[in-house]
Amino acid sequence: MSNGTSYSAPAGGLGPDPHDGPGSDRATQSGQTYEPADNDVSKETRRKVIAASFIGNFVEWFDYAVYGYLAVTIATVFFPESNPQTGLLLTFALFAISFLVRPLGGFVWGHIGDKVGRRTALSLSILIMSGATFCIALIPGYDTIGIWAPILLLIIRVAQGFSASGEYAGASAFLVEYAPANKRGLYAAVVPASTAAGLLFGSLLAGLLTTMLSADAMHSWGWRLPFLLAAPMGLIGRYIRTKLEDTPVFRELAAVDETIKAPVSGLFKNHWRLLLKAVGAVLLNAVGFYVILSYMPTYLSSELGLGATESFLATTIALTTYIGFIFLTGMLSDRYGRKKVLISASITFILLTVPAFALLGTGNFLVIVLVQILLGAMLTLNDGTLPSFLAEMFPTRVRYSGFAVSFNLSNALFGGTAPFMATLLIAATGNDLAPAWYLVAAAVISLIAVALSRETCKEPLRHE
Repeated sequence: MSNGTSYSAPAGGLGPDPHDGPGSDRATQSGQTYEPADNDVSKETRRKVIAASFIGNFVEWFDYAVYGYLAVTIATVFFPESNPQTGLLLTFALFAISFLVRPLGGFVWGHIGDKVGRRTALSLSILIMSGATFCIALIPGYDTIGIWAPILLLIIRVAQGFSASGEYAGASAFLVEYAPANKRGLYAAVVPASTAAGLLFGSLLAGLLTTMLSADAMHSWGWRLPFLLAAPMGLIGRYIRTKLEDTPVFRELAAVDETIKAPVSGLFKNHWRLLLKAVGAVLLNAVGFYVILSYMPTYLSSELGLGATESFLATTIALTTYIGFIFLTGMLSDRYGRKKVLISASITFILLTVPAFALLGTGNFLVIVLVQILLGAMLTLNDGTLPSFLAEMFPTRVRYSGFAVSFNLSNALFGGTAPFMATLLIAATGNDLAPAWYLVAAAVISLIAVALSRETCKEPLRHE
């Protein structure tokens, strides 16, 4: 073993996970766990790890924020011949289709992250993602190149979906494997905090452009400006990541040639039960995140008739409080356990989502802001805990793959489609509360999946 690392017996006599069955990877090193000593990693290194993990997800969700908040304008640029609701549906359909490639991306990035290294996967993914986002700004509109405009937009968003599928999982695994043992929840909360920060910055920039520019200016060139920022941000993020070593856990495995040759295959063969639970646990996060934080401005303006400026302002206030709640949730999960916090999240969504959406319909701005803060606080119970929960659920040899595949599969099926489904359900039922009931259904499924899972926050990370 390399200097400065230590292996420990599993807490509470933890042996092979009975849910993984015989023949699992743990059969060769039954129950072996790995936990680097906290003083093996300097504070300066951990600060760089936090910065490197933060910026990639920030760029990704900055793009999604801009796309979601400017969806009405983008619809007129790429689908000018459609009526407003059809154009909006087509715009969100492109948003959803780009998520279909995410499971494939999860396989690819999971393989790279578990076989070659977390740092390598993260350095490549941010380069592709920021480049694709930058290219959106360069696409001519439908009036210039006709049907090729939406086709090019689709191709670029598919490239974004593929590259982004490695970001959230990789950054979470990176942080958890570098974090002090008693602060894994807090460190992993940096990932959802960075997504919220990206959404916040996208919200502020989109709101500023909408306020300062005329409708014609926004249609012709204003909507392109935010996407141009992705290139410099992505290059900065890649630079930081290339200056870091891989995690102590991964380096320890690589030093003794124990990294798995086919992590995705091993995942499905030996840990499929964990994978199913993880997909179910992610469901509430997938639907809730996109409905509450991405689709909400469109819902407020298009469905409830709130002014565009007011809807942006309400969302901005809610996002600001959301970031603070995220870190609080991470600390709570370190103290009380991942399961208790995640179960609390599901129960609050089951009980409070429909009444909260009903209050949004009052049209009162103060009420709308307070409801959005409430919904955001409810979501942070899930969002701030899920990264550490998923990273701890899988053993190190397939951690990146397990996280990436489960997270991206659930998001592909239910997350990316959430804005489209919300708009479609309202159009089909004529009921503005349809998205709320969709969230309640997601919360019920996640509640069952989490309840069937084991608690891991007090245990060392499993080695193999």
